[in-house]
Amino acid sequence: MRVGSGTTRLIVLRGNSASGKSAVAQGVRDRYGRGLAVVGQDNVRRAILRERDVPGGANIGLIDAVARYALDAGYHVVVEGILYADRYGDMLRGLREDHRGQSRFYYLDVPFEETLRRHAGKPQAAEYGERELREWYRPQDLLAGGIERVIGAESSLDGTIGQVMGVFAA
Repeated sequence: MRVGSGTTRLIVLRGNSASGKSAVAQGVRDRYGRGLAVVGQDNVRRAILRERDVPGGANIGLIDAVARYALDAGYHVVVEGILYADRYGDMLRGLREDHRGQSRFYYLDVPFEETLRRHAGKPQAAEYGERELREWYRPQDLLAGGIERVIGAESSLDGTIGQVMGVFAA
């Protein structure tokens, strides 16, 4: 089922914990303003459903449904989260195939040591630590088909936001 319009934009930000996905999504929203929906995996999975990240989890379908609804309502959409390729890949590819407008996928590729450093400065740093981050970390967990632009740790937050904002100039 086709979703959105030729003028809506779909942005997907993926990467390991503490790679900067949420900060980039917030930066894009701040620069763009109203008319852009951020669909955060953590919000859907942890806050709304209080669900663990498991294969076939209910959050996968809910992320898809919220993104589709927002696109059909005329919003640009940023879907952001770890979004492991083996669990979320089919949903993300389907969303991309069904979207009438431009879709851009980004993978924030940050080494494990840097995710540890970044995590230490996050408000939820005391909730989980190195052991959990190590369990969750998957290097180069790219989606099949080469559909993602890889952004390395050397890119500043402002630079990454700028790259992502390019979709609105196209």
